[in-house]
Amino acid sequence: MSAPPVGRTAAQAPGIGELLERVRAGYERVGAQEAYDAAQAGEALLVDIRYAALRERDGLIPGALVVERNELEWRLDPRGSHRLPEATGHDLRVVVVCDEGYASSLAADSLHRLGLRRATDLVGGFQAWRSAGLPVTTRAVGTAAPGVPGGQPTPGGQ
Repeated sequence: MSAPPVGRTAAQAPGIGELLERVRAGYERVGAQEAYDAAQAGEALLVDIRYAALRERDGLIPGALVVERNELEWRLDPRGSHRLPEATGHDLRVVVVCDEGYASSLAADSLHRLGLRRATDLVGGFQAWRSAGLPVTTRAVGTAAPGVPGGQPTPGGQ
């Protein structure tokens, strides 16, 4: 079992609800339409951190960069040796998308600690995106990866 944070007893350590409140207070989260508009205008990079089973089940956001959560910091650190070409600088506006908007908050906080001060996350995650009727691409069985032809964009994934 892990020890509580240094200088705190287990009873004083924050629960996940309190931790989410703290990290979310450090930046402004965005809604689905705002994220869509920013991505369409080339003002934000959407980064989908959902695991493969959820992407297969629910589909993908067209144009979103898929980065597994356990690789996020390695791939988006502008100074890192394993960065993606999209990791162009610390001023990059990143909108992290998870399934429902919880893990993405913690991921955005981690990106802030790497110096990506414009990182944020999507309120309600992919489920809010789909509920808003925004584009979702479903891939045909056997399609290799996001961005590979074979999927069909549909409003709200319908």
